Amino acid sequence: MTPPGPRLIAGLWRGRRLVAPAGVETRPTGIRARQAVFDILMHAPWAGGEWLRGVRVLDVFAGTGAYGLEALSRGAAGADFMELARPALAALRANIAACGAAAVARVVPGDVLAAGPGAPHGLVFLDPPYGQSLVGRAIAVLGARGWLAPGAVMVAELGPGDEVAGLQVLAERRHGKARLLFWKFAP
Repeated sequence: MTPPGPRLIAGLWRGRRLVAPAGVETRPTGIRARQAVFDILMHAPWAGGEWLRGVRVLDVFAGTGAYGLEALSRGAAGADFMELARPALAALRANIAACGAAAVARVVPGDVLAAGPGAPHGLVFLDPPYGQSLVGRAIAVLGARGWLAPGAVMVAELGPGDEVAGLQVLAERRHGKARLLFWKFAP
């Protein structure tokens, strides 16, 4: 049986528990870190609250889908979830179904570094495995293939020692081992 994972914080599906795959391959973001991300997105002068309503979200290295589902719960228009690991894909699909989000959520299985062409998204979450320097490479691929709208708000969760060069960081927070970075995509 899949163990219970994080719960959604606010909005339509507030309090809903998500399932997470067993094992250590998927590392769900803690509720405090996710709350901090959404507090910043709702109140930062460069983001500003109501813009979330109607935005298309891209949840890269989605795992349980907590970031994208939280955004949908708070009014985002739709979300695409990119994930490679089979156990995480099963949990992700179960979480989308449990939220009744199938009409506004799409799972894109496979390696983000081999992603095909896509439509632009205005809010992008990147929560890769720590220690593999995947954020910069993922941004390069997604930007080149049309997944990132110019000026898209980008949020990355980095582990100890992970770096991304060349960003004009708008905000940075630390939560335990995780470092959260916020910036806007500039092609």
